[in-house]
Amino acid sequence: MMKRGWVTPVILGILALVIPFTLSSYYQHILILVIIWITMACAWNLLGGFAGQVSFGHALFFGLGAYGGGLLYHHWEISTWWGMIVGPVWAAVIAIPLGLITFRLRGPYFALSMLAMGEIARIIFTNWVPFSGGAVGVMISRTWGGEKLQYYFIILAICVVTLGVVALMRYSKLGFYFLSIREDQDAAEALGIPTTKYKMYALIPSAFFTGLAGAFYMNYMAYIEPRVVFNLEAVSIMMILTVMLGGAGTLWGPVLGATVYVILAEVFRTIPGIKEVHVLVFALIVVLIIMFLPDGILGEWDKIKRIFIKPKLAS
Repeated sequence: MMKRGWVTPVILGILALVIPFTLSSYYQHILILVIIWITMACAWNLLGGFAGQVSFGHALFFGLGAYGGGLLYHHWEISTWWGMIVGPVWAAVIAIPLGLITFRLRGPYFALSMLAMGEIARIIFTNWVPFSGGAVGVMISRTWGGEKLQYYFIILAICVVTLGVVALMRYSKLGFYFLSIREDQDAAEALGIPTTKYKMYALIPSAFFTGLAGAFYMNYMAYIEPRVVFNLEAVSIMMILTVMLGGAGTLWGPVLGATVYVILAEVFRTIPGIKEVHVLVFALIVVLIIMFLPDGILGEWDKIKRIFIKPKLAS
């Protein structure tokens, strides 16, 4: 008999395989954006939600992943699909020395140090024109032109692998080490847990899958430039907000948060006067959620159910 915990993934999997065939190209595009953001949010949640290391610099890894393929084409006209290997590996390798440096800091100091790393990367890629193409960016031709289904199933596979790895890590011994570090790093160290080592175990796959999402973005959008892929507000901060909305430290919270974000962003863009500030509007929504549901929608699901479903009085 199937365990209850597998019901939701199976239903979502069936819907994910069937629904795209019933949609127009525009809505397929929206689905692709949703799944890109789910992948990024789940990757960030591994470090920020489970291990408690709030990073404001994950745009660094997204941008490195995107440029992993972009630079192959820019310098040697090698297919950007090779960037699906080069990009995430590059992001993970860069994450190692950055983690060894920044994990000496805690709390807001760590968050700000990661923010600085992302901004440094943006400045380097903007001004090092012979290397990156500068502000002009890198443009390619899409492999399948206007067809969306091929791209959809590629990013869906990436997302499923990301979710699977995050779930395995969360419910393994590693996951318990992450939670102990998140709850009280000093206590974890007192118990003999090498906290820097296990924070690195969270950072490396987090950077890898964020870079993988960036590499796919390069192939799908066919154009990147530093202000887009290394963007603090539109990438780094939005990763955090989507996770906070759905529920940090939960497996499915980033899925919900990313889905709501992309849908609301598209709705806001159709409303005159709001489309320019849709990030601010979404941030205000998240602030309200955090004020009344500090653990996010899924993290406070029991509280939400009690609001709408009052318990029956004993007769």
